[in-house]
Amino acid sequence: MGKLPVAIFTLLLLAPAPSHAEEKVTAVPAFPHLSFEQPVDLQAPGDGSGRLFVVEQNGTIRVFANDPEVRESAVFLDIHERIAQEHSEEGLLGLAFHPDFKTNGFFYVNYTAPDPLRTVIARYSVSAQDPQKADPASEKVVLEFLQPYANHNGGQIAFGPDGFLYIAAGDGGSGGDPHGNGQSRGTLLGKILRIDVNREEKGLAYAIPGDNPYAGNHEGLREEIFAYGLRNPWRFSFDSQGRLWAGDVGQDRIEEIDRIEKGKNYGWNVMEGSLCFSPDEGCPREGLELPVAEYGRDKGQCVTGGHVYEGEAVPYLKGRYVYADFLSNRVWALREKPDGGFEPEELMQTSFHTASFGVDEKKELYFCAFDGQIYRLEAAGKA
Repeated sequence: MGKLPVAIFTLLLLAPAPSHAEEKVTAVPAFPHLSFEQPVDLQAPGDGSGRLFVVEQNGTIRVFANDPEVRESAVFLDIHERIAQEHSEEGLLGLAFHPDFKTNGFFYVNYTAPDPLRTVIARYSVSAQDPQKADPASEKVVLEFLQPYANHNGGQIAFGPDGFLYIAAGDGGSGGDPHGNGQSRGTLLGKILRIDVNREEKGLAYAIPGDNPYAGNHEGLREEIFAYGLRNPWRFSFDSQGRLWAGDVGQDRIEEIDRIEKGKNYGWNVMEGSLCFSPDEGCPREGLELPVAEYGRDKGQCVTGGHVYEGEAVPYLKGRYVYADFLSNRVWALREKPDGGFEPEELMQTSFHTASFGVDEKKELYFCAFDGQIYRLEAAGKA
């Protein structure tokens, strides 16, 4: 996401994905009897129910049983009337279930809203009458911030192992970060944010975790900031060790994978990946965190951040970070080497565009594809 305005044109240029005999993994339809409209997120609620939830960019969340033979999905929530949809990067973009969802019924969404154009983080509750439906009237807006342009909305939300809600915020859009949001710690744009939704303080619908980098500062720095210097972090995830991984969509040359750590500056718009964004202006690199992996325009144009694979279906990938490019359809696995470096391996080139990844309660990995299907990862040649 971040290059979607050119997606239709690019579709005409991309040849069908080749079949490689040497491929170790493949992606197969997980629920062949279901289809979705622009699925951008897949989440398991963590309540032991065996259900999956798919977010459609048009404003709908659908729920269904995690069964390959499932033939129906139900509308869990429909908020299409509340969201902006004029631009291909707007819409309903993220879903996160509260860690205590099984008992409190709370879940959170991230969407772009119009008039004025803004990002909304809101809490909803499950219907008291039907666990397969949310109560659309239960919305409680937790956080809003204005979007100066229609693109680079970020969109991912997730609860970390610390119980706090993490939020991906793009730099506000246009191109080149014209307002310098990535490097400004006085704005929420171009950041990974972290808030405590279990408490409210200072007139807010949330609280600031006490160990946030700028908690309690008196310099006007936004206390919600966890990390900064990002362009359009399109999908982040936590692994079982609590490490935070993100894909950050590039401008003209580089797509990058970052390991996000508290208080660090990931360079945008001083850097694009490991390159100076504006070489003529110089780019002091001191204090900037470089990507753990990156690739250029010969490999793709729009990174989709993924997950460290922790399932059982593909033992070969155990512990490797799997990610993709939305436009070139390539899929990689990133291995951490003993010396602390990282080595990417191209796994395959799919026939579909991966907008997002998701995992179920067994940690198996799924692809949300813009052909309307959900795919799952499995070992190649599996009968």
